[in-house]
Amino acid sequence: MALVLATVAFAINFWAWALLSPLGPVYKELLGLSSFAVSVLVAVPVIVGSLGRMVLGALTDRYGGRLVFGVTSMLGAVPVLFLAFAESYPLLLAGGLLLGMTGATFAIGVPFVNAWFPPERRGLALGIFGMGNIGTGISGFATPWLAQEFGRPAPFYTVAVALVLVGLAFLAVGRDAPGRTAPTDSFTTRFAAAARLRVTREMAGMYALTFGGFVAFGVYLPLYLRAVYELTVADAAARAAGFVVLATLARPVGGWLADRFGGERVLCWVLLAVFGCAIVVSFAPGMPVATVGFLTMAAALGLGNGAIFAILGRGVPGSMVGSATGVVGAAGGLGGFMPPIVMGLIFQATGSYAIGLMLLAAMAFGAFVYAWFILRPQPAQSARTQS
Repeated sequence: MALVLATVAFAINFWAWALLSPLGPVYKELLGLSSFAVSVLVAVPVIVGSLGRMVLGALTDRYGGRLVFGVTSMLGAVPVLFLAFAESYPLLLAGGLLLGMTGATFAIGVPFVNAWFPPERRGLALGIFGMGNIGTGISGFATPWLAQEFGRPAPFYTVAVALVLVGLAFLAVGRDAPGRTAPTDSFTTRFAAAARLRVTREMAGMYALTFGGFVAFGVYLPLYLRAVYELTVADAAARAAGFVVLATLARPVGGWLADRFGGERVLCWVLLAVFGCAIVVSFAPGMPVATVGFLTMAAALGLGNGAIFAILGRGVPGSMVGSATGVVGAAGGLGGFMPPIVMGLIFQATGSYAIGLMLLAAMAFGAFVYAWFILRPQPAQSARTQS
């Protein structure tokens, strides 16, 4: 019950978090916005959702996931309704800023779900919970359709009602795990201790690339496909949603592969795949080749996300997993903030996205080199371990 409730609530909150992205082309035409202005609009909820994970994670440790998830979901309905009536760029930015709280709910669900399962089942449970980011894909499919069929405010009304209902469900039937005790030390103490761990810092950097890439493409791909391939708003949003769905489904598979072959090895091949795909799509090939490139990249990013938390779970003491997850999760969200802005600036200056995608390829290759030579267990190390 706890896992199902948390996953559904997470999916709805992520739908709310991604409401502005599929409508980016609509706002661009309606308000006459530049590519950079639209990039900022879709990126604002990402930055707030990233930083908010640290705050909501601390509140969850103190008050429990049932209360924090329920209240946060209902409060998230306020900016969603506000955006339904916003018709100017400043108001949209203000609403997007507040909307960021819905993207921070990841930090509530991890400790909430984690506490309900024994250690040998937590990886699978957290992988299933992480699939709640399918809400971004739902937004890509449903938001443009609702706006086109019933008017622009319709998706906002729908999501606001869903947030209130899931918030009430959490408060009514949700339960914190038996034996939960509030921590005695301060949030800053726990956060600092987790941040000092080398594995936390390394996985934060890797997650900034893999989950950041997932978020960045999830919010910016509709604009990219519309500008480069001249697709309709609905077609571009649906293709972006397919990217999100595939990355989401690959996430638990990444954790399973990490259990079998080692998360570090999986991460190496993931980063190499992202490197290759980014180079291919940077040349704006025909739609069939671009589709294969983007979908392969989506699968690789999803596998990487799952592998990273498998590595983190093994490398961090049990009492610090929640705080370390907050650090890594925040880094992942922040990793999704800058790429849309950079892509918008580059496109505005050059009329092409090639440079931005080549930058992604360079970062993926650099991360691959680090993972291959630093993270991956070396033959000499394996031999010493066996002896």
